[in-house]
Parts: sequence; structure tokens; C-alpha cells
Amino acid sequence: MKMNQSNIKKASKYLDKNMCVAIPTETVYGLAGNAYSDIAVKRIYKLKKRPLTNSLIVHYSNLDLLKNDCILNNNFYLLYKKFCPGPITFVLKIKKNSKISKYVNNKNKTLAVRFPKHKITQKLLNKLNYPIAAPSANIFSNLSPVSASDVEEEFGKKIPMILDGGICKIGLESTIISLVNKPEILRLGGLDKNKISKILKKNLKTKLYSKKNMLPGQSKLHYSPGIPVRMNAKKIKKHEAFITLKKYKNLGKNYFYLSKKGKKNEIAKNFYSTLRKIKNKGYKSIAIENINNKGIGLALNDRLKRASKK
Repeated sequence: MKMNQSNIKKASKYLDKNMCVAIPTETVYGLAGNAYSDIAVKRIYKLKKRPLTNSLIVHYSNLDLLKNDCILNNNFYLLYKKFCPGPITFVLKIKKNSKISKYVNNKNKTLAVRFPKHKITQKLLNKLNYPIAAPSANIFSNLSPVSASDVEEEFGKKIPMILDGGICKIGLESTIISLVNKPEILRLGGLDKNKISKILKKNLKTKLYSKKNMLPGQSKLHYSPGIPVRMNAKKIKKHEAFITLKKYKNLGKNYFYLSKKGKKNEIAKNFYSTLRKIKNKGYKSIAIENINNKGIGLALNDRLKRASKK
């Protein structure tokens, strides 16, 4: 669907009726619903087949709206000024009088929030008088969608509208940081955690997994193509697709590259789409060569570890 003002207006009307629509962001596509509506939020969980214990991220258009729902602190303002809008999600204390649906955060006293950078979704949010809950627009534990066609593959006709914003610029989910007590990274993502550390002037611990009351991205099995994934591979095996980081000459048909020259931003952008392509071609397993565990490579390796869980 081509993007224009009438499509944004149409999407806003669906959201006003407590229906769900798919939206583009700079990270991945999201499945959006009114975050103040129990009906809409429960519909998100049902469509995604997502456990109710796995909280959702809420997307905001402005600080004034966020102030109605959350308690903001100095660390938040430091990071907001530097990185927002952008691929960072904040876990904050939720106010007692917040209108956020109890199903968004599993009745927790915290809320995960972010300010998306994609212009289409910003225009949509500016038309609404409420924030939107928008986890990735896929079936729970599947590969995240980075294009409108990926979303259609996941949901078909089960949602009334997909706002097509092209291919996602970053291609990995947002980095999540908790600011409730001591700042702590809860998910590695599209923003290098070292850049966050530099602004806060402190080393950040990471807590990437949780069994109870999970925040987004804390499930051990996640981002999976549904077939075995072998990391740090050096040689290809029979019936296996082999992913290289850059393009090499004279590779066979079972080889796929993520970037012509091995640029990490391109590798991230093409990561999910390549895994999806391999799965759809009917391969039985995937191998991928070693990714340097620095910068966005940390997030890529985290996704591969989760994808390889059985």
C-alpha cells in the first residue's frame, strides 16, 4: 500500500475502533493498537499468539503524553535529548493514574516506552490522542518483519491494514534500557550500548533473559526462522544454507551474503530478510560465519543465540 495522508487517516480510524494495524519503524515493523484500550491490547496478544506475561512496548509522539503515564528522571532526559526519536526503549516507573491498559505491562509497576523515528508512524501518532502499543508485527518467536511483505506473510488477511513504509532502515529491534533503579540494559539492539554508556558516564550491566514478567525480547527462544541455526561456522554442510558477512567470488547457490563489503549496518539491515529468504527456499538448516562481538555485532549474536535455541 502506497503511503499518503489518506492512508494515515484510514489507519487512525482503525486504531480508534480498537483494531490493529501494522506500522513501519526505523527498527522493524510493529503491530499497533491503542495502548489505553484493553480490547485493542488483548487483540495484539491474540494475533501474535504472545504470552500475556511478555509485556509490550508503547510508542509515543511527544513528552507531554508520556508524562501522563510515567515518572521521568534525569537519566531519561539525558538519553532522550541525545537519541530520540530513535532505536532506544526506556523502562520507566508507571504512574498510578496512568490510562495504560493493564494487559500492556502485565500489571507491573513499570512501562517500556519509545519514540519511533519513521516519519509515517510519527505522522500517525500525531493524529492520535493516545499512545500505541506496538510489538514486532510477527507471530511470537518468529523472525521480525522488516518490510510490508514480511508482515503480510505473518498475518495475511488477519489485520485490516499494513502501512507500507519500505524496508526498515536499521533492521534490528530497539535497545532496551531500564531506568527504574540503576540503569541496566535489558535488550541489545539497534543502538550500541557503548553510546548509551558514554552519555550516562557509567558502565552498564546487562540482564537479557527473564522467566517471569518478561519485558520485550527477554524470551530465550526468539527471532527464530523455525529451522536450526549454527553459529561461527567455517564450512557448509549438506542441505544447509551458509550466510557470509560479505560477498565472495565463486560461491555456490547455497551461499547468501549480508553485505557486499561487510559493513555492519548493512549486515544488520539485511539480517532478518536473509534468514526469512532462506527459510522460504526450504532449507533444512542455516550456518553463519563468525560475527565480531562488538557494537551492533553484540545484538546480532544475541539474536542468533536465541534463534538457535531448541
